[in-house]
Amino acid sequence: MPLLPGAEPYHHRGGPIGVLLCHGFTGSPQALRPWAEYLAEAGLTVSVPLLPGHGTRWQDLAVTRWEDWYAELARALDLLTRECEQVFVFGLSMGGGLALHLAAEHQESVAGLVLVNPSVRADNPATPLLPVLRHLVPSRPGITGDIALPGAVELGYDRFPLHAAWSLSLLWRTVQQELPQVSQPVLLLHSPHDHVVSPANSALVLARISSVDVTERLCERSFHVATLDYDAELIFEESLGFVRRLAGVPQATNATDQRG
Repeated sequence: MPLLPGAEPYHHRGGPIGVLLCHGFTGSPQALRPWAEYLAEAGLTVSVPLLPGHGTRWQDLAVTRWEDWYAELARALDLLTRECEQVFVFGLSMGGGLALHLAAEHQESVAGLVLVNPSVRADNPATPLLPVLRHLVPSRPGITGDIALPGAVELGYDRFPLHAAWSLSLLWRTVQQELPQVSQPVLLLHSPHDHVVSPANSALVLARISSVDVTERLCERSFHVATLDYDAELIFEESLGFVRRLAGVPQATNATDQRG
C-alpha cells in the first residue's frame, strides 16, 4: 500500500547529539516534520520513524498492535545510539506514551524526554468495553486534526480501528506501571484546551515519574496537535534549549545562531 504524501519517515544526519521523535495514534511524521527540520537546522541528528500501520489506510492499522509500534521506535533508537553520543526522545500524544516506555526500558540510552500532550490513560468511558466492541464495530470516526490555528492540517486517518484502540489501551496500562522507572530529565508541554487527550494525562505523568529535573510548560493557545499549532515555536525553542542544556552545548542567543 503506497504511503500518503507527506507521511514519509524523516532522517537527518547531523552532529553527535541525536533526537528521536515519535508521532501519535493514527497520525504520521507529518505532524512532527517542522519540529524535526528545526532541530536538524540547529545541527542535531534527527530521526522520525513511521510507525507500522500508519501513513497508508486505517485498515492497515487494524492488524497491528502497540508492540509493533514500539518495536519500530526501539529499532530507531538503536540506530541513533550507533550514530550519536547522546540521544533524546520526543513524543506527541501516543508517541509520548511510547517515549516513556522506551525511557523505562532503555534508561542508559535515553538522555532526556520531551513530551507534548502525552497519552497515557483512558479518557473515553467506553474504553473498558473495547475487548468486546472491537469484534462488533470495525472503526470509529477519526481523532486527527485537533488544531486551533486556521489552515493548519494534520495528515492522518479519518477513522481509527477499534482493534488498534484496544491495543493502545494495553500500552497505557504498561506505561502507567512503568512511570516510576522513568528518571531522566523531562520537559512536558501540554494544552489546557486539548480535545483529544485530557490534562489528566500530563498530571499522571508528572505525579508518577521519578525524574528530578522536570519542566512543565503550557501551550495556552493550542489544541492537541500543538506541534502544528500556535505554540509550535514555543515547543521548538524550549525543546532545543532543553537538549542543549543537558548536552552541555552553549545556548544560542538568536534564531540565526540556532540554525547555524
